[in-house]
Amino acid sequence: MDPKEQNDPPPPYSLAVHGPLPPLQSYEEVVQGRAPGDTVWGIPHSQPYYIHHQPIAAAPPYVIQHVAPAPRRRKLSCGSRNSACCYGGSGGTTFLLVLLAIAIWLGVRYGPRLVYSLSSTNDVPSVMEKDTCPDNTVQCNGQRDCELGSDEAICVRFGKDGALQVKNFRDGRFLPVCEQGWSKSQSDETCAQLGFRSSYVTQALRTQSSSSLTLTGKSSDTIQGRVGVSASCPDQQIVSLGCVDCGRQQSSSRIIGGSVAELGQWPWQVSLHFFNSHTCGGSLISRDFVVTAAHCFPRTESSSQVARNWRVYGGIVSQFGLPAAYRVERIILNEFYNPDSNDYDIALLKLQQPVDFSTSVQPVCLPTTDQNFPPGTTCWTTGFGTTEEDADSGSTRLREVSVSIISTQVCNRNSVYQGRVTQNMLCAGDLASGGKDSCQGDSGGPLVCETNGRWFLVGVTSWGVGCGRRNSPGVYSNVNRLLPWIYSKMQLEKP
Repeated sequence: MDPKEQNDPPPPYSLAVHGPLPPLQSYEEVVQGRAPGDTVWGIPHSQPYYIHHQPIAAAPPYVIQHVAPAPRRRKLSCGSRNSACCYGGSGGTTFLLVLLAIAIWLGVRYGPRLVYSLSSTNDVPSVMEKDTCPDNTVQCNGQRDCELGSDEAICVRFGKDGALQVKNFRDGRFLPVCEQGWSKSQSDETCAQLGFRSSYVTQALRTQSSSSLTLTGKSSDTIQGRVGVSASCPDQQIVSLGCVDCGRQQSSSRIIGGSVAELGQWPWQVSLHFFNSHTCGGSLISRDFVVTAAHCFPRTESSSQVARNWRVYGGIVSQFGLPAAYRVERIILNEFYNPDSNDYDIALLKLQQPVDFSTSVQPVCLPTTDQNFPPGTTCWTTGFGTTEEDADSGSTRLREVSVSIISTQVCNRNSVYQGRVTQNMLCAGDLASGGKDSCQGDSGGPLVCETNGRWFLVGVTSWGVGCGRRNSPGVYSNVNRLLPWIYSKMQLEKP
């Protein structure tokens, strides 16, 4: 995070890593005797914006090779005898071919019927869990067909002004729900279905929709099982639902001429500690869930995917004098995350215990389905990242910087990122001057934009080239595009 005034030289992004992480050691086994905030951070030149702590010396170092098409991404080289990518000889080749054949057979046999999710428990690394679904699966009919229930986990969303929309299983349309017959208990049950503890507010909205859904009186665990299609709503009133009071700054004061954040100013910002060192940022979205970046948990380093090795700190603006940590129950990585292109770079952390909200700890709002912030919109990104390109440690203070949304078309120009920005990403920064950007250690943190007094999580800090360089803006995971994934995982992992 650039701590300097906006006219100062831009901060850059790269450090060096000198060894792999220790295999499957617990947090308690490593952090004895260290002061809060102590860090020894290292990052390879081609990595996304996160900082890995090297707690102890383990094995000989990885060999880092730079790959131009995928900026800020590390590759393992088979030139090292200890490299995990070396299988050796024709036997290794045969083994890989057998695995490939099995993968192809599974794809042909099951196709889209297999739904995968990456997660981890407290004791073992993340594993691939497949959700098997019968051939006659019908999505969003209120009946669980798939083993893990993924067929009923993508059926609810929110439209403009919080309008509740439910997917009609007959034609696949998302339709509003009529307000007639709706009650507080219906609101609580719907929010609980989505992974929230209860509802926060329910209101009636006017609608001009020609089709809608009405309560049928049927008993079901899901809202999609309790509604049916109707021509229109009585009095044209539909349900507007809020599951959590979110996006409220408890302090709007700023340090004049500086970029250090004040307590309560960004109350959803959290610091993710891996073996007692700040490694990534994150955003609190409810009492139980934090949104962050998938690349903070590299699959090549199994210790990073063990939930007990992480601590989450909320309500802080300094890495010193940390409060009690939130423990992580489960790490959920997007199953389509591509470490080479950084596509689908998003993860969800489920906490062991619900967070108590306060003036310094509050959730950020998730955007509504149709909510977009056009190019030129001024938004803010925050974090504890490095402040200089060649720095070997991050900031001990939470820092903020304003950035402008940049269109994907502009960001994909040959002079910028040459087509590397996918529809699941968005760019923000200052193309012409640079100097305003995220940096190493800010990974997983929020890019937020304000509307009508509330702040919405628009992006998750993902990758970029350098810090604050001209024509190299920050690239963020596009939260609006990934909303269905967020809600589906919250529903499947609901407390």
